[in-house]
Amino acid sequence: MADYFTHFSLVLELEPEQRDYAIQLAAQASAHRFHEEPLPESFPADLADVIEDWGFETEPETKGIWLHSDNGGTHAACHFIQHLLQKFDFAASVGFEWSEDCSKPRTDAYGGGAAFITGTDIETMSTADWLRSQSC
Repeated sequence: MADYFTHFSLVLELEPEQRDYAIQLAAQASAHRFHEEPLPESFPADLADVIEDWGFETEPETKGIWLHSDNGGTHAACHFIQHLLQKFDFAASVGFEWSEDCSKPRTDAYGGGAAFITGTDIETMSTADWLRSQSC
């Protein structure tokens, strides 16, 4: 049996109060997803819709937060970042890349993608989709 992985890592620079909000929100999402604790009523509805994809970790950094994963969660991470951009307007856009690999050689196991996020749009691409679009 093979294990599939999706890796990403990025740091968002945030002010201390923004960082505290983001860490609290991520802790609530993780507690709900992994420990089946109820979400608080104040939890943003746009993030509740992607909670099943919340496979990433969030840790405080000196200048913000570190988002990282070995197990995916790119879709939820994009929406989390967009929520923070909308709430705090700390940057015009955020982008990050991810890689996909496997513990054993498989023809469908390797690739990656990228996301470009603004307060109003999330654009993603995968290397597999790009490669298929190049074929005749």
